[in-house]
Amino acid sequence: MSVTLEPLIADFVVWLAAEERRYADALEAWRTNCPRLTVWEEARERGLVATRRTASRELVLEPTAAGRAFVAGRNGMISE
Repeated sequence: MSVTLEPLIADFVVWLAAEERRYADALEAWRTNCPRLTVWEEARERGLVATRRTASRELVLEPTAAGRAFVAGRNGMISE
């Protein structure tokens, strides 16, 4: 795993934790055309983020407990 990807994954998880993010908005903001920068896919594969449906059936992304621990382990902060 590239060392370059680790801070980007942490940034992605922190960004998700800042406020409720719609799946479509997250995909648009974090998409890439570079196959070597797979922040979105890597975070999902590691179980750092999860999707859920809101009461209005909208799909949103949020950090998992593992995602919060990952960021905390990097001396980052996510408010509860």
